[in-house]
Amino acid sequence: MLGIDVSKDKLNYCLLGSDRRPLLEGEVRNNAEGIAELLSKIDPKAPMVLEPTGRYGLAAVKTARANGRLVLQAQTIDAKHVLNGLSRRAKTDKLDSRGLAKYGMADDLIRPYPVKAKDVDELDQLLSVRRCLSGSITRFRLQRQSLDLAGNNIDKILNELKAQLKALDAQILSLVKSNSRFEPALRMLDVPGIGPVTAAAACSRLTHKQFEYPDQFVAYIGLALKVIDSGKRAGRRRLEKRGDAELRRLFYMAAQSNIRIAASPFKAQYLKHREKGLSSTAAICAVARKIAMLCWSLHKHGTKYSSERVGARPAPKHDAPSEEEHAQ
Repeated sequence: MLGIDVSKDKLNYCLLGSDRRPLLEGEVRNNAEGIAELLSKIDPKAPMVLEPTGRYGLAAVKTARANGRLVLQAQTIDAKHVLNGLSRRAKTDKLDSRGLAKYGMADDLIRPYPVKAKDVDELDQLLSVRRCLSGSITRFRLQRQSLDLAGNNIDKILNELKAQLKALDAQILSLVKSNSRFEPALRMLDVPGIGPVTAAAACSRLTHKQFEYPDQFVAYIGLALKVIDSGKRAGRRRLEKRGDAELRRLFYMAAQSNIRIAASPFKAQYLKHREKGLSSTAAICAVARKIAMLCWSLHKHGTKYSSERVGARPAPKHDAPSEEEHAQ
């Protein structure tokens, strides 16, 4: 197993044998020449494992895949526990590469490293730019309240940023409408509280990740509940908050908008959770979780949103309920 610790300028690597002892360790530049040098030293049959590091590791992943090599992705939090177990007194790139290799050999459920398709990558980049623009508008609005002498300058900047945001939203919607793979996003817009940005972001992740079950999507967003019970003690239920924080924020905001709509079928579920003693935040998270599962179902099964099916219990069956029934 080959473990690679990725940074902007270099790749630290460690090749472990079947006895988990280092066979080869070193460092190469994180560029085309360095990647070629590394792959020339390693048996093509040896799997590679890397942590998700954005665009810093993509060149190595794509080059290795083009050469027919198996590339695996380490889950950051799980890998961190392994790395901490190796040494609590020191943390170096060399130790990290060794720890990643050991993690790759120990975890049988580790998955291949996902590489986004061009259309998904384009949509995600547009959404990322939009997030930055939206954040800038919010910051300038807050500054406008205290910098009254510079108000005219801030107003001009805000007007320009709003115009750019409007043009970017139109570009995102045009991309969604022109690509058949993003068609589920248009059906998600029928769900109360779901707007174009949330629908596009959810569709992008669902198209790229291809989650088999709704619970996987919920866990990826970080809306799954973490349960710690021991003996007679029932611990508090808390959100895991792992995975895509931005998508978690969007679904939370969608749930907030949803429960303000009088005709929304999710509002009854929110009130029911409140009657059980849940806080307002916890009840909104429960609604956000339900909306996320619904979006998974619309994407997975190609169905249309139906308010009558929200919260409805399926008819009793001898067999286990289907994935779609769980999602609805």
